[in-house]
Amino acid sequence: MADERGTSAAVFLAFLSGAAMGAVAALLLAPQSGSESRDQLRGYARRAENDLRDLAGRAGEAFEEVVDQGKEFVETKRSVLQEAFDAGREAVKRERGRIHDERPDRG
Repeated sequence: MADERGTSAAVFLAFLSGAAMGAVAALLLAPQSGSESRDQLRGYARRAENDLRDLAGRAGEAFEEVVDQGKEFVETKRSVLQEAFDAGREAVKRERGRIHDERPDRG
């Protein structure tokens, strides 16, 4: 699941980069005044900034989700290990008791 998100983010970032380069090329080759070109570039820059903020927000949410899943995984494994440790401790106690009961008294 994390690989899919990483791939999606990479594709989105590549798309934004391509769109930005295309916009710059179009502005450089377009027959319009300098002030019109600057205004248009500002508009593209604002949209790109908003898109990047959105992408960063989604990436942050995805990161938090992955961290939460990692915490859940660790907690699950910790409880399994604790149960195994407790079962082992009980088995050792039982075995010690059995050995103690079978040993003849030295007297």
